[in-house]
Amino acid sequence: MADHILHASKKTVHVGGFSDLLEPTLTIDSGDRVSVETYTGYYVYEQAPPEFMTPALLDICQHLPPHRKIAGGPHLLTGPIYIRGAKPGDVLEVKLETIIPSLPIGFNAIRQGWGVLPHQFTESALRFIPLDLENQIVEFPIGSGIKIPLKPFFGILGVATPQGDRSSIPPGCYGGNIDNRYLQAGSRLFLPVFVPGGLFSIGDGHAVQGDGEVNVTAIETSMNGTIKLTVRPDLQLTTPIAETPTDIITMGFGDTLDAALEMALQNAIAFLVQFAQVSAEDAYVLCSLAVNFHITQAVNIPQKGVHGMLAKSILPKATRLF
Repeated sequence: MADHILHASKKTVHVGGFSDLLEPTLTIDSGDRVSVETYTGYYVYEQAPPEFMTPALLDICQHLPPHRKIAGGPHLLTGPIYIRGAKPGDVLEVKLETIIPSLPIGFNAIRQGWGVLPHQFTESALRFIPLDLENQIVEFPIGSGIKIPLKPFFGILGVATPQGDRSSIPPGCYGGNIDNRYLQAGSRLFLPVFVPGGLFSIGDGHAVQGDGEVNVTAIETSMNGTIKLTVRPDLQLTTPIAETPTDIITMGFGDTLDAALEMALQNAIAFLVQFAQVSAEDAYVLCSLAVNFHITQAVNIPQKGVHGMLAKSILPKATRLF
């Protein structure tokens, strides 16, 4: 196992999406650890205050090469990372060891025509919001006395697919713009592999977000983290699944919340059948009794997200969890 450092620069980031044609910025062995730097705000940098803009981010925004601009998404991602030995049909385990905001400021944006209430909030709005990193809180609105604990996570963790350029906006079987606030430090995410090497990218740092992400964004901010990437040929998955210190998380994505819920439920049933060794019908009942389904996000057109949370504490100790 080796340790690597991957800084964010105009040579190591890409914006807008994923592509299997993009050259890797780092090649590692399975089980290696990567300290990774991510930035955000590519399309709002001209409106950002000085404390938001580091020299590296300014260089990225002004000089990113054209071949690193992919599809039409707004997200700035670090990668892709090529993992030796990863092949289609394998699973990539992403262990999130540390996640730390690198700037004392982030932004929230309302985008015209987006969000859960686009007909009520019809105008775009951009707010830069100070973060109290010492006390790990944010006060919003500023001066209101309302203080929200910071819960940092990466909104996007995903691999490339063989379909060519793919927008970073919708999540899917490849992961991508999952926007699941429970994927904090100490969690593991399991992603199906679709192309040789996996071609994993990461970004879209969120200082804090509520389930649903209803106005389109969280507090978006630049984020550093340490991740461990391991190829798992012993697992077979068709959609992402995650494990936190307390829960198993199954995920579903669909054009509607109903479709996303159905997929998350089907994946929870499949997990219980395989790992708890119960029948599908008993698993269905168990999901009704003990799995809590949440709206992950309702705004990443065209794929909304739902996740189911199964407390590990109710499972027998002998249950094999990945």
